Amino acid sequence: MKRVLSGIRATGRLHLGNYLGAVKGMLELQENSDYETFYMVADLHTITVPYEVEVLRKNRREVIIDYLAAGLDPEKSVIFQQANVPEHVELGYLFSSITTIAKMQHLPTFKEKVKQHPEHATMALLNYPVLMAADILIYKAGLVPVGLDQEPHIEVAREIARRMNQDYGTDFPEPKRFATPGQYVPSLTGEGKMSKSVEGSYVNLTDSLEEIKSKIAKIPTDSGKGSEIVGGVKTLMEFVELFEGKEKRSSFEEQYRTSGVRYSEIKEQLSEAIFKELEPIQKRRAELEKDTEYVDRVIREGAEKARKVARETVKEVREKMGLV
Repeated sequence: MKRVLSGIRATGRLHLGNYLGAVKGMLELQENSDYETFYMVADLHTITVPYEVEVLRKNRREVIIDYLAAGLDPEKSVIFQQANVPEHVELGYLFSSITTIAKMQHLPTFKEKVKQHPEHATMALLNYPVLMAADILIYKAGLVPVGLDQEPHIEVAREIARRMNQDYGTDFPEPKRFATPGQYVPSLTGEGKMSKSVEGSYVNLTDSLEEIKSKIAKIPTDSGKGSEIVGGVKTLMEFVELFEGKEKRSSFEEQYRTSGVRYSEIKEQLSEAIFKELEPIQKRRAELEKDTEYVDRVIREGAEKARKVARETVKEVREKMGLV
């Protein structure tokens, strides 16, 4: 059976970018009997930038609840917190022995984070892609449902797999990214991708209809008529396609180029379409928040299942590298 690994950082409750870019792909693969799915909260990756300890403790659990509310099923998938499986760190260290500093320094995500946090250019940040490779390869996963921006990191994992197989005779697969329709979800600001770190950029999965309407209303637009669709107008049309379909987007874009459009109507319909998809998730989440015993059990049993597989891989790599 082929394996899948994906994870989302513990920076807060999930937003539409997480849901469309990763969780939808995770759900699709969970329901495919050809795959064994491992889904983690990437809490170790979260501490590569400045954070608050108590906030992290809370968020580690919040992401698990969001996973369950969105439809991830512990009977079908291994759902766990990354830090509860210390073998990830050990394998990451072993992989770092074949990875150059120069390679890591040239990755676009490293450069971007250093610009955001110039006083926090740590070894953990530099090693982020190496640990991500360990996350994937410790389960010998061939597919990784993540957003388009993670492709450079998947390439690092492929390179590490090839090098380990070549130098030490391991049998790691070369993982590929599993793309979803929402592989790149734009920011509500009209610039860049949706991100928790950019104020006014995102819609949370827990937002009410009124909160969604307020946020969608702020997407920057123009007079409603023109020849070229760019900026906030393009963002709006991309969201229309994601939640209302390609035909609806094509219709609005045709109107934009001819008779013109009324953004208030488009934004109202879009907000309702988003909320319609999120409402069942929110109802399930409210139930899960009350059932602390169940959530605790999912976290505990998920770690046990993940460690069982992870230990075998680390044991194999240690033997191949002469450490046993």
